[in-house]
Amino acid sequence: MSQEQLSIQFLGAAETVTGSKHLLKTPELNILVDCGLFQGIKSLRLKNWEKLPIDIQSIDVVLITHAHLDHCGYIPALVKYGYKGKFLMTPPTRDLVEIILRDSAKIQEEDAKRAKEDKYSKHENAQPLYTEKDVEKALPQFETKLDIEWVELSENISFRFLKNGHILGSSFIELHCFGKKIVFSGDIGRFNNDLLADPTPIEEADFLIMESTYGDRNHPDKHSIDELEEVILDTIQKGGTLLIPSFAVERAQEIMYLINVLKEQKRIPQLPVYLDSPMGASATEVFLNYPNWHKLTREQTHLIDKHITIIREFQDTFKVLKNEQSKIIIAASGMLTGGRILTYLKEFASDPINTILQVGFQGEGTRGRALKEGVKELKLHGKYFQVEAEVKHIDSMSGHADQHEMLAWLKGFKKKPQKLFMVHGEPQAQNIFRVKIKDETGIEVIVPKLYEEIML
Repeated sequence: MSQEQLSIQFLGAAETVTGSKHLLKTPELNILVDCGLFQGIKSLRLKNWEKLPIDIQSIDVVLITHAHLDHCGYIPALVKYGYKGKFLMTPPTRDLVEIILRDSAKIQEEDAKRAKEDKYSKHENAQPLYTEKDVEKALPQFETKLDIEWVELSENISFRFLKNGHILGSSFIELHCFGKKIVFSGDIGRFNNDLLADPTPIEEADFLIMESTYGDRNHPDKHSIDELEEVILDTIQKGGTLLIPSFAVERAQEIMYLINVLKEQKRIPQLPVYLDSPMGASATEVFLNYPNWHKLTREQTHLIDKHITIIREFQDTFKVLKNEQSKIIIAASGMLTGGRILTYLKEFASDPINTILQVGFQGEGTRGRALKEGVKELKLHGKYFQVEAEVKHIDSMSGHADQHEMLAWLKGFKKKPQKLFMVHGEPQAQNIFRVKIKDETGIEVIVPKLYEEIML
């Protein structure tokens, strides 16, 4: 590679939403941006088990944009397969990544054990991708960097994190590399979010690696608290239980906060609310530790889990199941790919008085997507269960910017990128967004294929 040659190889989130891994190859360092798991359809999940088409030991440093599993969930596997360098991230991201990886490993170990016991895996000896011990081995390689401040990686390469409003600690990555400015968007957050500041404006870039999750649609204008109130009151009127499958980081905190605002304003009764997610409870504590990373006052932050019962042990889940009064249950995972929400679905999904409320993106091939598309039967832990509960959606609660918001952020560039590499989206969303960007900004858009390497 010559002194000026730079390339980027897309090891994940190419023509799909998950598995974010982008390898920037330079004459001085090879930099991996994000280290996520593939989720959703089986063909994607199997890629987590495939050997990466690179020499893992050739990676010099890993930068993490935020703590969602599809951006950080492969970290223990990368270490297990030989990576010995640092993982750089913001302080809140570091704390949340540890919580999420411990939870991910625990769920994988539990699922492997259940698969062996119930014999619903094709593998005689089902194994997790990684264990809690693997997570422990990776943690000493974590290092935090503050946002805004430039970090020198080598003689010709420096970078900084800039808040992007997606979840607590999440950031854009702005890289100065051999005279070129390269920006990685990570997942772009909403504008006018209840909890987080707007995404940081960026004025220039030579190359932009940009997400496109909601590239084909705009979120409704209605405020999510009003929609949430309607769903809660409707469920109470039927005498049912409201199940909210939720990502345990950010989304769970936002839901709990809004529920307690509704209670404080006496817009809903003082019904019991359960957060069945040890990870979600730990994530709430991180909010208290990083007041400069969100909009809430200390008093408002304490309102997140006020009057909410935290379920930490799995045996306590069954006590909640036996409670026959109307209640709200928030549990991971948000796309129904695993976690304790599946136990609640087996109990509550068959009764039409209950409601299942979806509050975030539902990836291709997930149970969440199937439910959103109207299926009346779900396969849970190897058995089929009927869905008669009412299924509702609040799209305005998404943590992802929609098409209009992403375009507004992109139009804020005073110096347009020479090329925009569109990642982290499904083909339909990417095609619509690609045309829209070209028509409105004139920027050249490239949609890379998985494992494709492109010279910059």
